Amino acid sequence: MLEPRRTLYGSLDCIVIDGGPSPKVLVVLCHGYGAPGTDLASLAFEWITLLGEDAGDFRFVFPAAPQTLAEMGMPDGRAWWPINMAQLAQHVQSSSFSELHTAVPPGIDEARQSLSESITAMKADMDAPTAPLVLGGFSQGAMLTLDTALRGNIDPPQILILFSGTLVCQSHWTASLSRLEQTRVYQSHGNVDPILPYSSAVALSQWLSEADIETEFHSFRGGHTIDGESIEQTAKWMSHLSHDSDQ
Repeated sequence: MLEPRRTLYGSLDCIVIDGGPSPKVLVVLCHGYGAPGTDLASLAFEWITLLGEDAGDFRFVFPAAPQTLAEMGMPDGRAWWPINMAQLAQHVQSSSFSELHTAVPPGIDEARQSLSESITAMKADMDAPTAPLVLGGFSQGAMLTLDTALRGNIDPPQILILFSGTLVCQSHWTASLSRLEQTRVYQSHGNVDPILPYSSAVALSQWLSEADIETEFHSFRGGHTIDGESIEQTAKWMSHLSHDSDQ
């Protein structure tokens, strides 16, 4: 494993952690609303440990969202687009999830473009424009990466990881679902999540399954977080992808 380093890909400041000197699979994981850009970087070390001999095949990249939340009292907090937390809480309390699912968050188009350009630069840096891609995120990062997989100017990922995400942009996403025909989707969600409701996660899983997208939904006892089983299972998926790319 090589030392973490900071690199600018496109317009996004990223942390890069290589499992070995010659990675051939790109893993991109986007943090959630209000978190610093470093928030999920520790997952690379967990995955590298779990991957064992396969770890050298992987480059892990953790982009920092472009918007600062310093004016909201979170000096290290970042956001992919603004979120009205009071309005979100109102949707949750009133169970008006249909509005949540159909909403197109202002700023998501710009975030998708930035992430797409960043991923293109990441692949160019690996000198491997056709390198297998594992794309994922937590919370707002999960929404962004699903949006990017469906509507971004990149090839669809081989694996899409959705940690504690939810369904938004439903009509736009539905129109692009055929792009995920060759993508495996891993989705996990805590059954007592107070931020993004569990029922919306179930709706997202059902929506994907009804479109015949290969999806695994992992429900766990917990809140708005990532559990250990999700880390272990996604490491197994990555290992299989590494072996497939050798063939």
